[in-house]
Amino acid sequence: MKIQSIITGTGSYIPRVIKKNSDFLTNQFLNEDGSPLEYENEVVIEKFKAITGIEERRYADLDLASSDLAYFSAKKAIEDANIDPEELDYIILAHNFGDVKSSTNQSDMVPSLASRVKHKLGIKNSSCVAYDILFGCPGWVQGVIQAEAYIKSGMAKKCLVIGTETLSRVLDPFDRDSMIYSDGAGACVIEAVEDATANSGIISYAAQTDTFDECYYLFFGKSFNKNEDNDTRYIKMYGRKIYEYALNNVPIAMKAALDKSGVDILDVKKIFIHQANEKMDEAIVKRFYRLYKTKLPEGIMPMSIHRLGNSSVATVPSLFDLVKKGEIENQEINKGDVVIFASVGAGMNINAIVYRY
Repeated sequence: MKIQSIITGTGSYIPRVIKKNSDFLTNQFLNEDGSPLEYENEVVIEKFKAITGIEERRYADLDLASSDLAYFSAKKAIEDANIDPEELDYIILAHNFGDVKSSTNQSDMVPSLASRVKHKLGIKNSSCVAYDILFGCPGWVQGVIQAEAYIKSGMAKKCLVIGTETLSRVLDPFDRDSMIYSDGAGACVIEAVEDATANSGIISYAAQTDTFDECYYLFFGKSFNKNEDNDTRYIKMYGRKIYEYALNNVPIAMKAALDKSGVDILDVKKIFIHQANEKMDEAIVKRFYRLYKTKLPEGIMPMSIHRLGNSSVATVPSLFDLVKKGEIENQEINKGDVVIFASVGAGMNINAIVYRY
């Protein structure tokens, strides 16, 4: 009988602190060379919203770190799956910057965040292996792919996959791109299920890494304010290069995954794509459908970026959880629906999973 990797529980943690676009009106935004921007902040913010779709984002409470957010979402996923956490074979945790305390931008990754979550969950089982993965924004999707490999190889029956980030701790306040980023966490439990009809679970996937020219499209760099500490680094990106790379490559990776699945494009009900930038995400999905010479169906792409911003590895799992639990307006998934998870980010990395709910 065929073994399928099925998501049996999901959970997310949406931080309480709301940071609206208007909160950036008093920021001193600068160009990379330290010179003032040409436009007033009102214009900068208006253009930013038109491109990204972001109206507000969430920041974690000052006393919470990424591993705390991860624990909250993991606990919900375990409860949703109704399993004993002692039965977990793997805890795979995706992040990019570790635990960063609110008073500093220094990363803390020893012990691993996965180990910290296992500790917070009170798991005593030594055979539950906990580790972190660094794969840029596609980290959670890649964690799900790894869980699928463990399950299909017989090495695991139950895996917990988490994506968590507190990007608000590594932002350059003088860089207008800092308005994109946010904090959050999402998690899922994936179980090995004997499914004679092979009608549910992970069907196929695709992943790639491009580094020849693309390695440093996202990086850690100095503040745009030349008077700031020269040794302090912040998250930086070449937005235009990322946009072009994503538009040219993500649709192809999504098509590779879907073609492997044997599922017709018309049978795809939802696409849970990394909430990076509304215009970019829309362009990616439109181009994906264009590869099949068909139009983009209405409502195919749920979005949370408008009020939650870009929380990196947390966007896909938290969006899936919110839709699954009816918390995104006019969006739902039903038993048997085929969905695609897709992401792109630092590396540069891309991945996509075709999944039957």
